[in-house]
Order: sequence, then C-alpha cells, then structure tokens
Amino acid sequence: MTGFSWDFPYPSRRMPVLARNVVATSQPLAAQAGLRMLLRGGNAVDAAIAAAATLTVVEPVMNGIGSDAFALVWDGKSLHGLNASGRAPRAWTPQRYAGQTRMPTEGWDSVTVPGVVSAWAGLSTKFGKLPFQSLFEPAIDYARNGFPVSPVIASQWEAQIPRLKDQPGFAQAFARNGVAPRAGELFRFPEQADTLADIAGTRGESFYRGALAQRIADFSSACGGALDAGDLAAHQAYWNNSICAASQ
Repeated sequence: MTGFSWDFPYPSRRMPVLARNVVATSQPLAAQAGLRMLLRGGNAVDAAIAAAATLTVVEPVMNGIGSDAFALVWDGKSLHGLNASGRAPRAWTPQRYAGQTRMPTEGWDSVTVPGVVSAWAGLSTKFGKLPFQSLFEPAIDYARNGFPVSPVIASQWEAQIPRLKDQPGFAQAFARNGVAPRAGELFRFPEQADTLADIAGTRGESFYRGALAQRIADFSSACGGALDAGDLAAHQAYWNNSICAASQ
C-alpha cells in the first residue's frame, strides 16, 4: 500500500489485520474454529459453518441451535442467497393470540421452526469442501470438554438470567445453581455436544425428521407450545436471487 500512512491521529488505535485468510467472529474460540477449517484446506463456507456451530456453544445467550440463518455467498461469478428462516407453527392461528397487543418475545409462543441447521447443511452441500462432520469437531470438543468463559460473554450471560431464568429448560442448561458462569470459569455442556454430534452425523436430518425432531416436539407439547413434529419435517431452506439496485 504505497503512500498510505499508518500513523492514525486518534486516541484509540485500531489496526487492520493483514493476512491471506481472516475469520471474524464475536468470540475468539469461534474464530479459531473457522481458522482450523481453513488450515485443513477448507474454504470460507466451511470456516463460517464451523465458527457458527462453535458460537452456539461459547456464546449461547446470543447464538443458538434454535435460531435462523440467512447467507449471501459470492462464488467468484455470481451471488447466491440462502433463506433458512423457519416458518411459524401451523397451530399459530389468530385465535391463539386473541386479546394480545403484540407477539410474545419469550416462551414457546415466540418459537418458530429453527432454520439454522438447514442452513449449515445447505451451505455445506452447495459450496463446502470438507466433510460435514469435521466442521463440528471444535464445537463438540468445547461443549464436551469445556471452555473458559470470556469476560464479555460472561457479562452478556449474566444480563440474560433475569429475563430467561424461568423459561423451561434454560436454568438447567445455562444457569446452574441459578447463576451464570463467571469470567474464566470452565463451562461444559455435554448434552449439547451430543446434539451437535447427531446433527453432524445426519447432516441435520435428525433435527427435522429424526430423533432430535421428536425430542423437540415432545418438549414443545409438554410446555404447551404449538411447534410439532410436522412443522419440523416440513421445513426446508431455499436458495433465491438477491435483491439488487443499480446506482444512478
């Protein structure tokens, strides 16, 4: 970069990362997971899936297996758009929400079909280079063997406890003894490791049409939720064209 000055006249200095390959996430362990895929000969899509799966473990109150996903992928010639947002359960009728002034933001009446697992599978099938199962190795390892909770994540985690502690299953998974893990504490979640391993081994089929789907549907029913096995089985991500506009 001939003629460029690196002497920035600001009190807080932020320098760019100069490298052949870069993985950027909100948590360093997730970024490392993506870099591991690149070092194995994977591409950007492999790295993104590995990083995203790892984020569900190391930043659980901001990312989750029960989330949705959208992706824009440039393959060097054209732009591909992936919509992996889940639909509303079929039982969400106007009568179910009669008398409410807004949609709930917590609880099963706010839960749509999770789409992110179908995004991982779809992206890997269309663009990935590495075996699908290998992309989950870092996430499974962190969940099964533990990871030290970073200060920023510990703060986010603690802030969500008052809002989510009474939601079915949350405290047992993420607020053991009623509190969030502290910064530096080793957190393990072997049950999530098992779930991720099942997703990896079935390319996500178990999550929508197998054992995991049935467990989700059973838990939804036990909690009075509308989401059922049919909603999960009907889900699919789809590829579409991106919206574009020409500048004048």
